[in-house]
Amino acid sequence: MSGRNTLVRSLHDVGLAAWFGGSLMGAVGLDGAAKDEGTTDTSTARISSSGWAKWTPVNAAAIGAHLFGGGGLLAANAHRVTTQQGVAASTTAKTIVTAAALAATAYARVLGKKTELAASPDPQDEEKAARHLACVQWVVPALTGSLVVLNALHGEQQRPFEQLHGVWRHARSVIPLIP
Repeated sequence: MSGRNTLVRSLHDVGLAAWFGGSLMGAVGLDGAAKDEGTTDTSTARISSSGWAKWTPVNAAAIGAHLFGGGGLLAANAHRVTTQQGVAASTTAKTIVTAAALAATAYARVLGKKTELAASPDPQDEEKAARHLACVQWVVPALTGSLVVLNALHGEQQRPFEQLHGVWRHARSVIPLIP
């Protein structure tokens, strides 16, 4: 890395921290409190939905910051992705996990909106959405937590020795005559 990328790294990391922490707190704290305080399934769904609706704009900003920062880091480290062995693979994995986390977050929001409409004419559809939401609410923190781990791997790959070793291994794989 030729220069500092403090702003994009901060957007990337703080955005991911909010996305991960918010989803975990929502699944544990908000939904747990809604179950404790709701007297019926409908009131529980409304309490939970109200909290998630307040979090949604913050979550969207966090995800946007993470994606913008990630794009900036990718541009700043493009040379490492192409020349340091192992970086392209971890970047690909990180991209796939990010896409899955985005999809799970969007799906959770759709399911949340379905359960929010507690007076829907089809209670079976609402029950199905609630069951799916009970599962997917844990998928988002699991995926974003995995992104935290992949970020740690990227950090380790940026150590000078790792960069030198990775570039050397890449060169040996491209030019097999190098000992």
